[in-house]
Amino acid sequence: MASNFHTHTYRCRHAFGTEEDYVISAINCGLDQLGFSDHGPFPDHDFGLRMDYNELTDYLDTIDRLKIKYRDRIELFKGLEIEYYPEYTDYYRYLIGERKLDYLALGEHTYHSRSGEIKNIFFANSTEDFLEYAENLCMGMETGLFRFAAHPDIMFINDLPIDGNAEKACRMIVECAAKNNIILEYNANGHRRERRMYPDGMRYPYPHPFFWSMAARADIKVIVGSDCHTPDQVSDRYVKSAREAVIQLGLKLTDSIFDNTSKENQ
Repeated sequence: MASNFHTHTYRCRHAFGTEEDYVISAINCGLDQLGFSDHGPFPDHDFGLRMDYNELTDYLDTIDRLKIKYRDRIELFKGLEIEYYPEYTDYYRYLIGERKLDYLALGEHTYHSRSGEIKNIFFANSTEDFLEYAENLCMGMETGLFRFAAHPDIMFINDLPIDGNAEKACRMIVECAAKNNIILEYNANGHRRERRMYPDGMRYPYPHPFFWSMAARADIKVIVGSDCHTPDQVSDRYVKSAREAVIQLGLKLTDSIFDNTSKENQ
């Protein structure tokens, strides 16, 4: 089965193409399943680079119409990629329950620091921030509200060394995913960013072999996500190179996020 569950649209303000553009591209690429996971809005706060909350209904209605229109050609799923903030737990349940989303993807870009301020993992000041990021990611995984954790090693986009903090953060994430039966995503968008020099050598910003070698030793399922921001990225050469890397690392590859049953959906 060929699938992708990490798909963005024009609504998030930094991607291009309508929902139908992505469906047509997925069909042309031979995908059997396509999940939409545009950056989820919050009802009372704009964390940036995401759809407005008043667009949510049209987003979901559009996917529902496309499910019917293309039902004989591809299976479509309604989802959102969204950060975990404890104070929005009821909102996540509302999205899954009343709004009938098929899934939520845990995409931790911003998070609460230990001091209570909102930080962005793309701008880490030190590897101490890696630990805070890991703590928040783990809190999200422990809720059972999310089908998979998107780009769990995205912290390595920063020009910081792999030290004791970085190793501890990786171990926390891997152990939490294994304990809570959460699928981890090997994100192809990191490959699209191309290799460059970091303190630990020439590499992609993410996915990082250090993290995924640790994950390979754990009982964790891994899915490749395109994280496409244009329709031609749904299943491009970077998705293929990501799948090859997963196989070479000996990770437990799955093509469906519905293999695991979250605690909330039992």
